[in-house]
Amino acid sequence: MTKIVFYKHRGAFYGFRETGHAGFAAAGDDILCSAISAMTMLVINTLEVAYAADVDYQIDERTTNITVTCKAALGTNDNEKQQYAAHGLLYGYYLQLNDMLEDYYDYLDVDVEERAV
Repeated sequence: MTKIVFYKHRGAFYGFRETGHAGFAAAGDDILCSAISAMTMLVINTLEVAYAADVDYQIDERTTNITVTCKAALGTNDNEKQQYAAHGLLYGYYLQLNDMLEDYYDYLDVDVEERAV
């Protein structure tokens, strides 16, 4: 099962942690793992390149554990547009994963953790 825990502070999504393998199908044929990987890289690249936001991420190739944080989503840099865009993208990822839970609840778990920064 893949578990994704989103980080939230004062109502704003600012990151997430992904752990585990979905196990929906054999390696190389797992459409759920492929979808999650593609969406995760879309989020990272959009934050870092398209939004020019400072994003901190670690990807462990061996375990596939991923941690992503983007403090710009919290308004720490006084750039309101960047804050709105970063939070919106992370919130959109959260919503998309929750939609996927309907079909993949045995392979995917999504949660939110309120965290101090």
